[in-house]
Amino acid sequence: MAPMQGLIEVDVTTARALLSEQTPPGSLTAFVVASLGRAAAAHPQVHAYRDWRGRLVEHSHVDVQTLIEVPTQQGPFGLVHVVRDADVRGVTEISAELRAVKTDPDATRSGWLLNAVAPTAGRIPGVYRGMYAAMRRSRRVRLSIGTVQVTAVGMFADGNGFAIAPSTLASLVVVVGGLSRRPWVIDDRIEVRDILDLTVSIDHNVVDGAPAARFGADLRQRLQTAAILTARA
Repeated sequence: MAPMQGLIEVDVTTARALLSEQTPPGSLTAFVVASLGRAAAAHPQVHAYRDWRGRLVEHSHVDVQTLIEVPTQQGPFGLVHVVRDADVRGVTEISAELRAVKTDPDATRSGWLLNAVAPTAGRIPGVYRGMYAAMRRSRRVRLSIGTVQVTAVGMFADGNGFAIAPSTLASLVVVVGGLSRRPWVIDDRIEVRDILDLTVSIDHNVVDGAPAARFGADLRQRLQTAAILTARA
Protein backbone atom coordinates (compact mmCIF):
# COMPACT_ATOMS: atom_id res chain seq x y z
CA MET A 1 0.00 0.00 0.00
CA ALA A 2 1.17 3.51 -0.88
CA PRO A 3 -1.00 5.38 1.61
CA MET A 4 -2.48 8.83 1.16
CA GLN A 5 -3.59 9.99 4.59
CA GLY A 6 -6.07 12.67 5.53
CA LEU A 7 -6.83 14.02 9.01
CA ILE A 8 -10.50 14.97 9.23
CA GLU A 9 -12.36 16.74 12.04
CA VAL A 10 -16.07 15.97 12.06
CA ASP A 11 -18.89 17.60 14.05
CA VAL A 12 -20.91 14.64 15.38
CA THR A 13 -23.10 16.58 17.81
CA THR A 14 -26.28 15.80 15.87
CA ALA A 15 -25.34 12.16 15.45
CA ARG A 16 -24.59 11.65 19.15
CA ALA A 17 -27.92 13.20 20.12
CA LEU A 18 -29.82 10.91 17.75
CA LEU A 19 -27.86 7.84 18.87
CA SER A 20 -28.67 8.57 22.52
CA GLU A 21 -32.39 8.54 21.70
CA GLN A 22 -32.24 4.93 20.51
CA THR A 23 -33.08 2.04 22.86
CA PRO A 24 -30.51 0.79 23.68
CA PRO A 25 -28.32 3.75 22.69
CA GLY A 26 -26.71 3.31 19.28
CA SER A 27 -22.99 2.74 18.92
CA LEU A 28 -20.85 5.56 17.55
CA THR A 29 -18.64 2.95 15.90
CA ALA A 30 -21.71 1.42 14.22
CA PHE A 31 -22.71 4.89 13.01
CA VAL A 32 -19.25 5.40 11.48
CA VAL A 33 -19.33 1.92 9.91
CA ALA A 34 -22.75 2.46 8.32
CA SER A 35 -21.87 5.95 7.07
CA LEU A 36 -18.54 4.75 5.72
CA GLY A 37 -20.29 1.87 3.95
CA ARG A 38 -22.53 4.24 2.03
CA ALA A 39 -19.71 6.65 1.20
CA ALA A 40 -17.50 3.82 -0.07
CA ALA A 41 -20.37 2.43 -2.15
CA ALA A 42 -20.78 5.86 -3.75
CA HIS A 43 -17.04 5.97 -4.53
CA PRO A 44 -16.19 2.29 -5.24
CA GLN A 45 -12.69 3.08 -6.51
CA VAL A 46 -11.46 3.96 -3.00
CA HIS A 47 -11.74 0.37 -1.77
CA ALA A 48 -10.77 -1.40 -4.98
CA TYR A 49 -7.57 -3.44 -5.27
CA ARG A 50 -5.28 -4.94 -7.90
CA ASP A 51 -5.33 -8.69 -8.57
CA TRP A 52 -2.42 -10.98 -9.50
CA ARG A 53 -2.35 -9.51 -13.03
CA GLY A 54 -2.44 -5.91 -11.83
CA ARG A 55 -6.06 -5.44 -12.92
CA LEU A 56 -8.23 -3.10 -10.86
CA VAL A 57 -11.06 -4.96 -9.10
CA GLU A 58 -14.04 -3.15 -7.57
CA HIS A 59 -16.45 -4.64 -5.03
CA SER A 60 -20.23 -4.74 -5.39
CA HIS A 61 -20.80 -4.27 -1.63
CA VAL A 62 -18.89 -2.80 1.29
CA ASP A 63 -17.80 -5.23 4.00
CA VAL A 64 -16.22 -3.40 6.93
CA GLN A 65 -13.60 -5.12 9.04
CA THR A 66 -13.39 -3.75 12.57
CA LEU A 67 -11.85 -4.69 15.91
CA ILE A 68 -13.92 -5.52 19.00
CA GLU A 69 -12.20 -5.75 22.36
CA VAL A 70 -13.02 -9.07 24.04
CA PRO A 71 -11.66 -10.70 27.22
CA THR A 72 -9.22 -13.61 26.96
CA GLN A 73 -7.12 -15.57 29.46
CA GLN A 74 -4.16 -13.36 28.53
CA GLY A 75 -6.16 -10.12 28.89
CA PRO A 76 -8.21 -7.90 26.54
CA PHE A 77 -7.78 -8.65 22.84
CA GLY A 78 -8.88 -6.82 19.67
CA LEU A 79 -10.92 -9.46 17.83
CA VAL A 80 -11.43 -9.03 14.10
CA HIS A 81 -15.06 -8.92 12.99
CA VAL A 82 -16.44 -8.21 9.51
CA VAL A 83 -19.71 -6.29 9.18
CA ARG A 84 -21.15 -7.57 5.92
CA ASP A 85 -23.05 -5.31 3.48
CA ALA A 86 -22.50 -2.20 5.62
CA ASP A 87 -23.62 -0.05 2.69
CA VAL A 88 -27.24 -1.24 2.97
CA ARG A 89 -27.66 -1.86 6.71
CA GLY A 90 -28.81 0.47 9.49
CA VAL A 91 -27.05 1.66 12.62
CA THR A 92 -29.41 -0.17 15.00
CA GLU A 93 -28.75 -3.52 13.33
CA ILE A 94 -24.98 -3.02 13.23
CA SER A 95 -24.92 -1.83 16.86
CA ALA A 96 -26.69 -5.03 17.94
CA GLU A 97 -24.23 -7.13 15.95
CA LEU A 98 -21.20 -5.47 17.55
CA ARG A 99 -22.67 -5.92 21.04
CA ALA A 100 -23.37 -9.60 20.34
CA VAL A 101 -19.76 -10.25 19.32
CA LYS A 102 -18.43 -8.44 22.39
CA THR A 103 -20.67 -10.60 24.59
CA ASP A 104 -19.89 -13.85 22.77
CA PRO A 105 -16.68 -13.85 20.64
CA ASP A 106 -17.76 -17.13 19.03
CA ALA A 107 -20.60 -15.20 17.39
CA THR A 108 -18.13 -14.03 14.75
CA ARG A 109 -16.31 -16.24 12.27
CA SER A 110 -12.91 -15.14 13.54
CA GLY A 111 -13.75 -16.06 17.13
CA TRP A 112 -12.63 -19.67 16.79
CA LEU A 113 -9.39 -18.54 15.16
CA LEU A 114 -8.54 -16.61 18.31
CA ASN A 115 -8.79 -19.74 20.43
CA ALA A 116 -7.68 -22.46 18.02
CA VAL A 117 -5.34 -21.20 15.30
CA ALA A 118 -3.73 -17.86 16.16
CA PRO A 119 -1.87 -18.95 19.34
CA THR A 120 -0.14 -21.82 17.53
CA ALA A 121 0.55 -20.01 14.24
CA GLY A 122 2.02 -17.05 16.09
CA ARG A 123 4.82 -19.23 17.48
CA ILE A 124 6.05 -20.35 14.04
CA PRO A 125 8.59 -17.87 12.55
CA GLY A 126 7.57 -16.41 9.19
CA VAL A 127 4.04 -17.83 9.12
CA TYR A 128 2.22 -14.49 9.25
CA ARG A 129 4.63 -12.83 6.79
CA GLY A 130 4.12 -15.62 4.24
CA MET A 131 0.38 -15.65 4.86
CA TYR A 132 0.00 -11.94 4.09
CA ALA A 133 2.18 -12.21 0.98
CA ALA A 134 -0.13 -14.92 -0.39
CA MET A 135 -3.32 -13.14 0.68
CA ARG A 136 -2.48 -9.69 -0.69
CA ARG A 137 -4.02 -10.09 -4.15
CA SER A 138 -6.46 -12.94 -3.63
CA ARG A 139 -10.08 -12.12 -4.46
CA ARG A 140 -11.35 -14.87 -2.17
CA VAL A 141 -9.33 -13.50 0.75
CA ARG A 142 -10.49 -9.95 0.08
CA LEU A 143 -14.12 -11.05 0.19
CA SER A 144 -13.45 -12.97 3.39
CA ILE A 145 -11.63 -10.30 5.40
CA GLY A 146 -13.65 -7.26 4.30
CA THR A 147 -13.11 -4.53 1.73
CA VAL A 148 -12.64 -1.66 4.21
CA GLN A 149 -11.13 -1.46 7.70
CA VAL A 150 -12.23 0.63 10.68
CA THR A 151 -10.26 0.87 13.90
CA ALA A 152 -11.69 2.80 16.85
CA VAL A 153 -9.09 3.91 19.40
CA GLY A 154 -10.65 7.10 20.72
CA MET A 155 -12.53 5.45 23.58
CA PHE A 156 -9.23 4.50 25.24
CA ALA A 157 -8.04 8.08 25.81
CA ASP A 158 -9.58 11.39 26.79
CA GLY A 159 -9.49 14.43 24.54
CA ASN A 160 -8.88 14.90 20.86
CA GLY A 161 -6.19 13.24 18.79
CA PHE A 162 -5.42 11.38 15.58
CA ALA A 163 -3.90 7.92 15.09
CA ILE A 164 -2.08 6.60 12.02
CA ALA A 165 -2.79 2.97 11.16
CA PRO A 166 -0.06 0.75 9.70
CA SER A 167 -0.45 -0.45 6.12
CA THR A 168 -2.79 -3.42 5.75
CA LEU A 169 -4.37 -5.50 3.00
CA ALA A 170 -7.23 -3.01 2.71
CA SER A 171 -7.08 -0.11 0.26
CA LEU A 172 -9.20 2.02 2.61
CA VAL A 173 -8.58 2.28 6.36
CA VAL A 174 -10.34 4.66 8.75
CA VAL A 175 -9.06 5.18 12.30
CA VAL A 176 -11.59 6.68 14.70
CA GLY A 177 -9.53 8.86 17.04
CA GLY A 178 -10.37 11.24 19.86
CA LEU A 179 -13.78 12.74 20.65
CA SER A 180 -13.90 16.03 22.53
CA ARG A 181 -15.93 19.18 23.11
CA ARG A 182 -14.43 22.05 21.12
CA PRO A 183 -15.34 25.51 19.79
CA TRP A 184 -16.80 25.22 16.28
CA VAL A 185 -18.11 27.77 13.81
CA ILE A 186 -21.83 27.36 13.03
CA ASP A 187 -23.40 29.98 10.71
CA ASP A 188 -20.73 32.57 11.57
CA ARG A 189 -21.07 32.05 15.32
CA ILE A 190 -18.99 29.97 17.70
CA GLU A 191 -20.58 27.05 19.54
CA VAL A 192 -19.17 24.22 21.63
CA ARG A 193 -19.67 20.98 19.69
CA ASP A 194 -18.74 17.28 19.83
CA ILE A 195 -15.81 16.89 17.42
CA LEU A 196 -14.55 13.51 16.26
CA ASP A 197 -11.07 13.05 14.79
CA LEU A 198 -10.71 10.61 11.88
CA THR A 199 -7.64 9.45 9.99
CA VAL A 200 -8.45 8.21 6.48
CA SER A 201 -5.80 6.20 4.60
CA ILE A 202 -6.33 5.34 0.92
CA ASP A 203 -4.02 3.34 -1.32
CA HIS A 204 -2.52 5.61 -4.00
CA ASN A 205 -1.86 2.49 -6.10
CA VAL A 206 -5.57 2.20 -6.85
CA VAL A 207 -6.96 5.75 -6.68
CA ASP A 208 -5.72 9.27 -7.43
CA GLY A 209 -5.79 12.24 -5.10
CA ALA A 210 -8.86 14.03 -6.51
CA PRO A 211 -11.25 11.04 -6.22
CA ALA A 212 -9.86 10.36 -2.74
CA ALA A 213 -10.54 13.97 -1.71
CA ARG A 214 -14.11 13.76 -3.05
CA PHE A 215 -14.66 10.61 -1.03
CA GLY A 216 -13.34 12.29 2.11
CA ALA A 217 -15.67 15.26 1.63
CA ASP A 218 -18.64 12.93 1.08
CA LEU A 219 -17.83 10.89 4.19
CA ARG A 220 -17.52 14.02 6.31
CA GLN A 221 -20.83 15.38 5.02
CA ARG A 222 -22.63 12.11 5.79
CA LEU A 223 -21.23 12.04 9.32
CA GLN A 224 -21.90 15.70 10.12
CA THR A 225 -25.50 15.61 8.84
CA ALA A 226 -26.10 12.18 10.47
CA ALA A 227 -27.63 11.22 7.13
CA ILE A 228 -27.93 7.52 7.95
CA LEU A 229 -29.95 8.40 11.09
CA THR A 230 -32.28 10.85 9.40
CA ALA A 231 -33.23 8.71 6.36
CA ARG A 232 -31.26 10.90 3.95
CA ALA A 233 -28.60 8.24 3.21
